[in-house]
Amino acid sequence: MRHRPWHRSVIKSGVRVFLGSSLAHVQDWFPGLSIIRSQALSEVHYRGAKVASLAGMDQLRERCDETIYIVGSGPSIGDCDLRSLETNSAILLNGAIELTGERIAEPLAIAIEDERFVWRHGDMMRRKIAPGSLCLFSVAVLRALCEIDKGWVVDKSIILIDDIRKPYGAHRRSLDDLKKLQYVRVDATGSAGFSLSPDRGVFLGGSVAVSALQFALYCAKQMIGFLGIDISNAGEPRFYEDASNMAFSGIARAEQRIIQHLVLARQIAVERGVSFVNYSRVSALRKYDFGYDDRFAARPEPDDFRSNRPKI
Repeated sequence: MRHRPWHRSVIKSGVRVFLGSSLAHVQDWFPGLSIIRSQALSEVHYRGAKVASLAGMDQLRERCDETIYIVGSGPSIGDCDLRSLETNSAILLNGAIELTGERIAEPLAIAIEDERFVWRHGDMMRRKIAPGSLCLFSVAVLRALCEIDKGWVVDKSIILIDDIRKPYGAHRRSLDDLKKLQYVRVDATGSAGFSLSPDRGVFLGGSVAVSALQFALYCAKQMIGFLGIDISNAGEPRFYEDASNMAFSGIARAEQRIIQHLVLARQIAVERGVSFVNYSRVSALRKYDFGYDDRFAARPEPDDFRSNRPKI
């Protein structure tokens, strides 16, 4: 199946009509998905049966080292040499999972929050996400996965990406509601936010990179690097696509929203002594003073090496 099925659009419209805008996000888990969270247990159930346990933030923090890389699927990844990337250091976003086992031996975690990726690339997920992988999945992604194959999630370690503005099982929060939460920071305009306790919810900001960053900054001790977070060239095929099969991307249109969240996150990182480094040459991050480090830029092979290479 290449796209989100039509019945999901019907459910989305119906939920909004019958429950109103403050509960329109019920469509993320309806029908069938339920999430149980208490001091005793945290579980995902589908149609009344347990399908997975939810992991805690400590599992992510224990696996990472001083540096965490957030790796997107922007076209610039095709020009990167990732052989020096440390093991268990990369959070792979969406189609960046294609790098697993080839250019990235073992990622720290996988992050997917848009269910459309599940419907379009379910085969890629089954092929590239190994049993035992640490996965950051949204409520809608979990429901879509269960619709397709609820048995697939059983052997994954899942941390929930819960939308702090539209949390699972509760009404939509207003800006005033959010400001009352001690673990929340919002910018002066109220248009961007950051969660200091991502296990209680994160701000969704136009890209899964924003959500992943809140988890990364919770865990990182020294540095967070950005690879393939291009934004500015989102109209081009992602590194694993070509012009004939590329999916629509709203990333370029959401650039300002994404950047607002990342700039706020950078302020919080400075307070914590954590630096941000952009490794994508064509990234829109460069326009907003994130700089550029060419550490992972692919270098041309020396002429003498190419001349001695066996011809095939």
